Amino acid sequence: MSPLTYIIGWPLCAAVFLLLVPRTFRPVVRAVAILATSISALLALKLFLQFNAGRLGYQFEQQVLWVTSLGISYHVGVDGINVGLILMGAFVAFAAACVSWEIKEREKEFYILLLVMTGGILGAFASLDLFFFYFFHELALVPTFIMIGVWGRGEQKNYATFQITLYLSIGALLALVGLIALYLQAGAGTFDIPKLAEYLRSPEHRLSASAQNFIFPLLLFGFGILVSLWPFHTWAPLGYGSAPTATAMLHAGVLKKFGAYGLIRIALPLLPDAARDWMPIVAWLCLGNLLYCGWVAMRQKDFNRMIGYSSVAHMGFIFLGIASLNLIGVTGAVLVMIAHGFLAALTFGLSGYLYQQTGTLEMDRLGGLLRRLPFIGAALMMAAFAGCGLPGFANFAGEITVFFGAWKAFRLVTILACWGALIIGAVYMLRAVRAMLHGPLPEQWAKVADAPHLWRKAPFLLLLASLLVFGCFPKLLTDKIEPSVSEKVLVNAATARADGSSRRKEALTASVVAKDMSLLTSAATEKGGSLNR
Repeated sequence: MSPLTYIIGWPLCAAVFLLLVPRTFRPVVRAVAILATSISALLALKLFLQFNAGRLGYQFEQQVLWVTSLGISYHVGVDGINVGLILMGAFVAFAAACVSWEIKEREKEFYILLLVMTGGILGAFASLDLFFFYFFHELALVPTFIMIGVWGRGEQKNYATFQITLYLSIGALLALVGLIALYLQAGAGTFDIPKLAEYLRSPEHRLSASAQNFIFPLLLFGFGILVSLWPFHTWAPLGYGSAPTATAMLHAGVLKKFGAYGLIRIALPLLPDAARDWMPIVAWLCLGNLLYCGWVAMRQKDFNRMIGYSSVAHMGFIFLGIASLNLIGVTGAVLVMIAHGFLAALTFGLSGYLYQQTGTLEMDRLGGLLRRLPFIGAALMMAAFAGCGLPGFANFAGEITVFFGAWKAFRLVTILACWGALIIGAVYMLRAVRAMLHGPLPEQWAKVADAPHLWRKAPFLLLLASLLVFGCFPKLLTDKIEPSVSEKVLVNAATARADGSSRRKEALTASVVAKDMSLLTSAATEKGGSLNR
């Protein structure tokens, strides 16, 4: 049995076990959740270290047929594209379980939903079957709505619940229609992603341009809404601002990357002709994330809203890397997905701690907290530096890689994106640090307490260490990502470009031949007329 099945299964089995535990056994409920997520995190770390970057193809595979007539199977496996995402997701899930001490009511139900969400997230990133790819995502998405509605905070939590439900349901529906259309148009009789890729790679089975241009926008905007692509982003800041800390960490840090992962895993390799045509549009749309959402973040007075808009802005780097359609750019997009997962979880975790201590996240009401919260304050400053793209953090490695890749394809967009990343991001992050951590300490915060012991500090230390390790040694990720991107994502795009070039040459040749035939016909007609005369 693949270790991926254990990584996915431990949280789900723990959720089932908690159904049998009386709700009065509160320490047991919390211990089971932390134990299950810690085992998944350790197994994910072991899998990451054992992954062979020099070996092409999927590793740690397991496939079990489910519905033979439709070609549906439980198929999991990893390559360089998703092995880092699974590691990041497992680490964030463990950190989210650790910080959930803030939940005081209906703890049993909360931890069950948290474990179901974790299992769904890890299953979505590990699945190599379109059906289970979508199923696991929905399994993770449904608990999000419930957790915000029941354990959310703020006066707008009900509105945020309805908004996030509406937006994400529409995005998931569009993606579902696109996936079903892909299955039907391919005609391969299977939902298996590797088999579909191999089937559609052959020239005789390649989807027509019209079919690709029908399916690709459905996947682009369906997955794009899930990733908060501008202008479909407004659900994210309000939803994260109203969500419990653990929910915001898991959704903003991990589940939100599902849409971008779907584009890289499915849309780019299986629909290469349409991808090439739509990427210039994606490149310009991503500026809405980087520039507009950055400007809006500068206007926020609530820290949670600010980091919510910051999270949306960072999605622009991922879309810019995907739009480049070259090795360095797409590799950078995957790097940013992993780095931002750690960063978003860290910032939302820290904001949750501040809210529990002060009861507010209005930055104007805070100040001087670094005196009372040396550990939390220092961690928040490091998170802000990582959000600014400071060298030494994983975000810098991903963003600079994206810029190098995008420069080859969209120079003007890259220049504007650099301005948004270097100036706007630094302004709102550093202003927040100055307002909350420095200056005079109001008397009402004189008794706030720092993280009291190592166990409370552990989730933040884990996320910070991950950002620093992958920032100082990005080859731990890039050596794994690059071969898989080159083999599975860009090979069809290169074929599409070659086919397009060949078609242009054929069209040019046909045009020249037609022109020559026209001239010959005219000459013959004139000659015939002269002879008649």
